[in-house]
Amino acid sequence: MEPRAVGVSKQDIREQIWDYMESQNLADFPRPVHHRIPNFKGSYLACQNIKDLDVFARTQEVKVDPDKPLEGVRLLALQSKKTLLVPTPRLRTGLFNKITPPPGATKDILRKCATSQGVRNYSVPIGLDSRVLVDLVVVGSVAVSEKGWRIGKGEGYADLEYAMMVSMGAISKETPVVTIVHDCQVVDIPEELVEEHDITVDYILTPTRVIATGCKRPKPMGITWFKISREMMEKIPILRSLRAREQQAGKDVTLQGEHQHLSEPGRQQTVPLSVGRRPPDTPRSEANSVEAARGSPPGEGAPLAADVYVGNLPQDARVSDLKRALRELGSMPLRLTWQGPQRRAFLHYPDSATAQQAISCLQGLRLGTDTLRVALARQQRDK
Repeated sequence: MEPRAVGVSKQDIREQIWDYMESQNLADFPRPVHHRIPNFKGSYLACQNIKDLDVFARTQEVKVDPDKPLEGVRLLALQSKKTLLVPTPRLRTGLFNKITPPPGATKDILRKCATSQGVRNYSVPIGLDSRVLVDLVVVGSVAVSEKGWRIGKGEGYADLEYAMMVSMGAISKETPVVTIVHDCQVVDIPEELVEEHDITVDYILTPTRVIATGCKRPKPMGITWFKISREMMEKIPILRSLRAREQQAGKDVTLQGEHQHLSEPGRQQTVPLSVGRRPPDTPRSEANSVEAARGSPPGEGAPLAADVYVGNLPQDARVSDLKRALRELGSMPLRLTWQGPQRRAFLHYPDSATAQQAISCLQGLRLGTDTLRVALARQQRDK
C-alpha cells in the first residue's frame, strides 16, 4: 500500500490503519488490533531486516518495546548475545527489565524469553541507579511516515519511556530509533500533528523495505513535566523519583494544572528532595544492610522522625521483594528492619526530609496484589 494522505488528527490516522488492517486481513494475533500496537502477518520477516542495519551490528545494549510485532527483534538480540532491555508494562513497577536467559539456553528457551511470558519469567528489574547505556531503541508504531514522524496507540508510554531514558542519561540525541511496521502503516502524516514530546524514528523496517528517514527533527530532551498529570504520577511511581531528582537539580518540574494551584493565595508548594541517596561518608555496607528484627521496633527507643513504617506486606513477601521495589524507585534507606511475620518493615533514612520524600514516592506501591501502607513510624506508633 502506497503512502497516502489520511485523517486530520492522530486518532483519525489510528482508526484508519486499524480498520484497514482488519478489513484486509493483514492483522495477526492478538486481534482485533484496535487500541493496540498492531501485530501483522509478516512481522517476523520485517524484524529480520534489522540484521542489515550497521547500528544493530554495533549495538551492545538494545531497548525493545514489549509489543508482539517486535518479538522477532527481541529474539535476534538474544541470539546475538546483546543486552536486551524491555520496559515494564505501563511502567507500573519500574522502567526496565533486563532479560536474562538461563545458562546454556537452547533456541526454544530463547524464543520463550522473547515472548511476553518470557519477559515476566526470565528478567530482572533495572533500577534508576543502574548504569545503563542504550545503543539502540526499537519501538512499535500504529503509523509512521517516511519523514520519521510516528504515531503510537495514544497512551504515550513509548514517548514517556524515551523521555525517562534521556533523564536517566541512558540515551543521547544520537541514539538511533527503529520502528517495525507493515507496509500499509507507512503513510503521510502532517507535520503539524507532531508535538515536542513525540519520538521520531530514524529507520522504518517493513516486510519489503528498509527506510532510512534522515529525520532531523530534534528528539525529546527529557520529560515534559507540564504534560504529566497527577493521575499519571500516581500510576507510575518511578516518575515521582525522577521528578524529585530533577527538582533537586534545579529543573522546572511543574505538573499539568499546577500553575493554577500555585497562584492561589495561602497555598504552599511542596518541594521534593532527593530520595534514598547514600551520604558520601556512609559506608556502602551500611547503606545496603538489612536488620532482621523479629518483634522489636526500629532502634532501641521510640521511632525517629527519619523512620518510615511500611505495612500490609503480603504474607508471602520476602525482604528481597521490598528491596527491589525500593531500588527501582530510588528510595533505598540506610537500613531496613524486616518484620515479615507481622507483615511490616521499617525503613531508616538519614533525615526527616528524606523520609518524607520517600513516603511520597512509595504511596500507592504494590507488592503482588496488596497496596502497602506507608507512614512515618512515629505517626504509626501514635495511632
